Amino acid sequence: MSKKDMSKRSTEYAVSSLQGSIVQPKNIVEEIVSQFEGVIPKASWGETSLFYNPGKILPNGVYFCTIKEKNGDNDKASELDREGVFRLSIGISKNTYEKIFGIKPKRPSKGCIIDTGHDFTALDELMPHPIYGWMSWVQVLSPGESTFANIFPLIAEAHSNAVVKFNKKTANK
Repeated sequence: MSKKDMSKRSTEYAVSSLQGSIVQPKNIVEEIVSQFEGVIPKASWGETSLFYNPGKILPNGVYFCTIKEKNGDNDKASELDREGVFRLSIGISKNTYEKIFGIKPKRPSKGCIIDTGHDFTALDELMPHPIYGWMSWVQVLSPGESTFANIFPLIAEAHSNAVVKFNKKTANK
């Protein structure tokens, strides 16, 4: 199955499996774990990171997606302290990032955010991650059902990229 077919299938499945449900962090984690092989969720400090790590060969694996439910000391730009607000972050390729948003922003100074003109507090909207956009990470705050279905191919791409990175890291193990 081609990557395009996989993305189409993944989008269709995401639409049907979450149809009529409220998209919550727990639902998203369950959906990703059930759709992609080798995914290990790791929760700590109000954040769940999703790693590709089949057989738990590496200490953590290669992370490709996170769900954050509260502000961090250096991460307050999305105002995650609002009731029911959470951030779904996805590490996509540079090529995909630039197709969606144009040239990646420069790395922000420590404790600062990237300069893209986005309102990083807007809900249900795909945009660069306020801190890690320079690394091709994107975010959606509290995605709705339709938005989640639309971004599912980005999650599929991020997972595929994590598989490649994992295989490179473990090639000599």
